[in-house]
Amino acid sequence: MRDDMTNPDFVLPPPPYASVAVLGSTARFPVRRIICVGRNYAAHAREMGRDPDREPPFFFMKPADTVVDDGATVPYPPQTKNFHYEIELIVAIGQGGTDIPPERALDHVWGYGVGIDLTRRDLQLQAREQGRPWDWGKGFDLSAPIAPLRPVSEVGHPKAGRIWLAVDDVIKQDSDISKLIWPVPDIISICSQSMALKSGDIIMTGTPEGVGPVQRGEVMTGGIEGLGEIRISVE
Repeated sequence: MRDDMTNPDFVLPPPPYASVAVLGSTARFPVRRIICVGRNYAAHAREMGRDPDREPPFFFMKPADTVVDDGATVPYPPQTKNFHYEIELIVAIGQGGTDIPPERALDHVWGYGVGIDLTRRDLQLQAREQGRPWDWGKGFDLSAPIAPLRPVSEVGHPKAGRIWLAVDDVIKQDSDISKLIWPVPDIISICSQSMALKSGDIIMTGTPEGVGPVQRGEVMTGGIEGLGEIRISVE
């Protein structure tokens, strides 16, 4: 890789840089990668047929360019008949590091937001049963809607607050972020032990119980107390 990237040469035009809106600003948060935490609420682990005991967390990834802005309409994805919503607390990393101790982890957070981990559940479960990666069920196009982020300077570090999602105004998920099995400081610390976290990383912290399908023509709305709401339509 070239050290001097002020005027790089590419054999093809580079893709646009993925980014997320910031509330009240025209500047956007650049997205380097999206790290997702699996089964981080006990009741959701149970509904997925798993033991909710506090085992070490596991992770999967979504490509940066799967991000979708609030208010967008996403197409019903191909190769699935079971398209699911998962409302999640979003953590935006502003300062990178490795081997970050939990007591210092929040120093690395730029801000927080509300997101939806869209999932091709049938493909995910098929991969799980066969011991294969989840990529096709989780990392498909437009699978990471994220509402405008809010900086720590405005919202602090929320430890509790209602998290909810509705489909066509019918509540489907309704919990509290205080129920995270592995809270934000622990997640950041554990991630940083395996890879270098860097500015621009997004962490999707897991979803509470109540996940289920969404159909063409339906609208998902959701939110987290103190962090705003998100609205995404499906066509």
